[in-house]
Amino acid sequence: MVGSIVRHLFSPATRRPLTTPFTSAVLKPSRFTPIFRSASPSAAFSTTPARSATLNQVLRGIRKGKRARHAVSPALSNTNCPALKGVCLRVGVVRPKKPNSGERKTARVKLSSGAVVTAYIPGEGHNIQQHSVVLVRGGRAQDCPGVRYHLVRGALDLGGVANRTTSRSKYGTKKPKKATVG
Repeated sequence: MVGSIVRHLFSPATRRPLTTPFTSAVLKPSRFTPIFRSASPSAAFSTTPARSATLNQVLRGIRKGKRARHAVSPALSNTNCPALKGVCLRVGVVRPKKPNSGERKTARVKLSSGAVVTAYIPGEGHNIQQHSVVLVRGGRAQDCPGVRYHLVRGALDLGGVANRTTSRSKYGTKKPKKATVG
């Protein structure tokens, strides 16, 4: 009993009916129409915050879980592998999206899981052709539509980039031999 009285006293004022004689006289409809009328009177602006779930509601399971993020490279995330071996079906070029121009080298690869994907060939020049065995890792080519995978340079049939001096580990290039003086 006391709880309901206290709850009634501390409830927001917007919930209590306006029943004083002054307010009932003020709120009578007038014959003048307002210049700016809201689009929908039922959806009025409210400063009262949205009510959070009670403990019983949470225990009952009212909260919705967060939506899972979609995978950047789905063929690899389905198998839970960081990289997969595949056979090259076709080697070609793709034109990049709008602000960029050029020809991006790509390969259509049939993975060991059975999926057929389009993969980007990083670096300058490559030696793969049809039926080459390559290693495919995740990661999209940002300006090529539909290309969600990269080929690993220096692994299996795909050789490293020749004459590369910086970032050699990313392009499968061996350390250059030191020139001997003498």
